[in-house]
Formats: sequence, C-alpha cells, structure tokens
Amino acid sequence: MREISPKDTTRAYAFEMWMQAPNPMVTFFKTLNVSRLMRISRKRGLKFNMLMCYCIGRAATQVKEFYMLPVGGKLMQYDTIAVNTIVANSAGEVSSCDLPFSKDLAQFSSDYLRLTKQVAESCTDHDLSAESMVIGTSALAQYEIDGAVGMYSGIFNNPFMIWGKYKRGLFKTTLSVSFQFHHTQMDGAHAAKFLDTLQREIDRLKA
Repeated sequence: MREISPKDTTRAYAFEMWMQAPNPMVTFFKTLNVSRLMRISRKRGLKFNMLMCYCIGRAATQVKEFYMLPVGGKLMQYDTIAVNTIVANSAGEVSSCDLPFSKDLAQFSSDYLRLTKQVAESCTDHDLSAESMVIGTSALAQYEIDGAVGMYSGIFNNPFMIWGKYKRGLFKTTLSVSFQFHHTQMDGAHAAKFLDTLQREIDRLKA
C-alpha cells in the first residue's frame, strides 16, 4: 500500500467532489444467476460461499479502480486484492477474515478453509488491510433478503457486498446481491462493469 496523488490518476475529479461528502457511498442491487456455482459446489464438494468470494475476486481484478482506495483522507494504491468473509466463531459471535485472492481456485479454496477455521477457533480477526485492497462480504445465507444498504462510518471506505439465501427456480437458481462502494474509488459505470463481470466469471467457472 502506498499513497498516490489523485491528480495523477483518473480519480482526480471524484476525489475532489466526493472525498468530503457527508455520505459518499453508493449501493447497487443485482440478481445473479448462480446455477453454475450450485452445480460446481455439489459436484466438487466446494463451499458455495467460497466460490462466490473467488468469483468476486476474479471480477475485481479486471477493474483497475479496485486497486485504489481512499484511506484517512488520502488516495492509496494497492498491488493485491483480498476478499473478506464474516465467520461464526467458537464464542457464538462473528469474526472477520480477510482472504488473499489467488486466481488458482485450489489455492484460494485451501486458504479459505484454513483461515476461516483459524479465525473461528481463535475468535481473532485476520486482517490484510495494510497490504491488500479488501472487498468486504457478508452472507446471510439463512435469510431471504432482496438487498441491504450499509451504514457509512466514515472510517472504512472499502467496497462491500451482501447477499442472503439463494432462490431456487424451475430452471435456474438466483441470488440477490447488494454492492456498496465509495464514489471516490469508482463511478457507477465501474461498479456496473464489475457486477456484469462477476456474472460472466460465475458462468465461465470450470466444473
């Protein structure tokens, strides 16, 4: 992570316009077709949530704005991306687990299983925010929700995705997601591109 001058990036205007805004967060909603993830999850014995996080990471690496983030009033540049997941821990509460993104699905799955187990047992967060741009996620898999708008704390500016229970249909399984992002980091077109790319990554994932 290193500080960069907004004037030397494509985010100069956005930084000037949105950095001091009372609420610079924007939320998009989208319904994804996750039929392929369901088939792969059952066929290969892989966790559905892990596959979602993997596809999110793959899609994010294709949008350059994900490698920048406003932090403490400054614009920071990152070389790597991580995907966060919320873990139910042994104390009956929840802990936060940052997963380093790898394009190698086997490696990402291995890291997911190892780190989520470590966090669940220790009740200690695994934090990679000092070295990677972290995409937050929260899966409320037991509940049917259409989306969620996150509260802006003024401290954490990271993009964040929330989803609930997937919905089984006659011919496909769908999942409603919400995607919140800081307007300094990206514009609506970048966010929409990311969500479209996410659907393509889900559709092309190899069984």
